[in-house]
Amino acid sequence: MSTTAPHVRPRRARGTGLGLAAWALGIVFFLPIAWMALTSFHSEPDAAKNPPALGAALTLDGYREFFGTGGGASPWPALVNSTVASTTSTLLVLLLALPAAYALSIRPVKKWTDVLFFFLSTKMLPVVAGLLPIYLFAKNTGTLDNIWLLVVLYTSMNLPIAVWMMQSFLAEVPVAVIEAAQIDGARLPTVLARVVAPIALPGIAATALICFIFSWNELLFARALTGVVAGTAPVFLTGFITSQGLFLAKVCAASLVVSLPVLAAGFAAQDKLVQGLSLGAVK
Repeated sequence: MSTTAPHVRPRRARGTGLGLAAWALGIVFFLPIAWMALTSFHSEPDAAKNPPALGAALTLDGYREFFGTGGGASPWPALVNSTVASTTSTLLVLLLALPAAYALSIRPVKKWTDVLFFFLSTKMLPVVAGLLPIYLFAKNTGTLDNIWLLVVLYTSMNLPIAVWMMQSFLAEVPVAVIEAAQIDGARLPTVLARVVAPIALPGIAATALICFIFSWNELLFARALTGVVAGTAPVFLTGFITSQGLFLAKVCAASLVVSLPVLAAGFAAQDKLVQGLSLGAVK
């Protein structure tokens, strides 16, 4: 009989227990999304029942109301605004964060830990504390209800956390590979684009996804600084809460549609996201 058998069984039992716990936790987190999806296919009377009518007839009325076929406002301008603001700001964040993280990790500046702490300290200020001065600035410069103001704000808001994350990712890049490229005559832009970026791609993908989610979900500035032209999807969602009450089926349908881009981005980048987060950037 093998002497390792008694040790293997407890390890397998622990692995099975951890696997079951992970599945149970995943189901707990997935249940609200599944509930929202199911409610979105119910009629308003069935969605408002307490206890809920699980076997109620399914309908697409909530989605028809959301997309404006019933005479309501169209969601497409808000969805386009959210896409433009989130995508553009994420690209700008990556363009600015990559060289900054390179300087703080592969070619560290003096007191680089203090620089990282300063970046992180900018996230400690309550967002609402900066709302009034930013509103007055936008009013005086004529940029209220302008989507490009949101692009600048989202870029500045996400840049500190992006630099913090990517510094950890780029610290894993072998310095010998960079030095070999420099010996061959590669300049800094070439080194960043063709050497550093491919190696740190999982970390860049994780950073991009997190910045995209933060930008897509932002509501406070979008609500205060936009109106008819530059309103985003979260602002559009708040319009479903009216003095007549909360239309649960329509709100669930709208929430599911607005959540789809984030879910799709996460699903498309799941491999890179897992690899990136496993490098230790999120601690």
